[in-house]
Amino acid sequence: MSARVRWGLVFGFCIGAGVAVQGRINGALGARLHDGIAAATVSFGSGLLVLLIAFAVRGSLRDGAERVRRAVSTGALRPWHLLGGLCGAFFVACQGLTVAAIGVTAFTVAVVSGQLLSSLVVDRLGVAPSGRTPVTAMRFGGAALGALAVLIAGWERTATPGGALAVPEALRGAPTALLIVLPALAGIGLAWQQAVNGRIGEVGGPLSATLVNFCVGLVALVVIEAVVLFWSGLPTEFPTQPWLYLGGLIGIAFIALAAGTVGRIGVLLLGLTSVAGQLVTSIVLDALTPTSAGLSLTAVIGSALTLLAVAIAARSHP
Repeated sequence: MSARVRWGLVFGFCIGAGVAVQGRINGALGARLHDGIAAATVSFGSGLLVLLIAFAVRGSLRDGAERVRRAVSTGALRPWHLLGGLCGAFFVACQGLTVAAIGVTAFTVAVVSGQLLSSLVVDRLGVAPSGRTPVTAMRFGGAALGALAVLIAGWERTATPGGALAVPEALRGAPTALLIVLPALAGIGLAWQQAVNGRIGEVGGPLSATLVNFCVGLVALVVIEAVVLFWSGLPTEFPTQPWLYLGGLIGIAFIALAAGTVGRIGVLLLGLTSVAGQLVTSIVLDALTPTSAGLSLTAVIGSALTLLAVAIAARSHP
């Protein structure tokens, strides 16, 4: 295994750690607002504001954004390469729409299964900067073991309605299979998002990819939240603790890091290592700052199996 791949695995683990920390922050904000999508909208909005300030004061960042614009105009980048942020918005929307109905375990397993299996396809098609990577028995086995590990890790967890919306009237009584399909589609989108963000990052740098992701994702979230507010009304108050608004900054860090890492290790390994980082960091957070869900033995076992899945998939990486 080359040093390039080893560093890619480390970066992937750090990305997952960032996702776990951001999830804890946005979950707490969503609980205070009683609206998980509003929390995500605030996170995206604050992150975009920071990015716009950074691009305003750094000419090198504006040069990267200009390279992306030229690449789109010349056809080097397709317009659909710029739509990765829609997948993040769809993921958040699915979380708000289905977690209260099917529980955290089913939601997480559906997302990760869709993400990892989609990663095999995305790598095979060569959508990411890493190029085409064939589907081998080792890579498929690693993806399947990763999905199983997440199922084990979340086995004892239940729905946490504090940060999620109540089940919408339109979905009440809907078949469970339909409610499982939605997060699975969100997981498929996450793999594609990582690949296209990598394409943009290859042209204009990781922060240019992050800027595009935040712009597109915020627009989609504002539309979704407008529908939510039409039915539920505005939040009555916003919390004053500054740490609740750090989710956007953390999102900038791990989205930019992912855009620069996917070319090193491909979408599947990035997905597996980020899931491993997310599970391990979640265990640390549960130990240091316990929640009502607590820390379970199954979470520890699932995390260990995820690390094994990374090792299996990494053995066949070119």
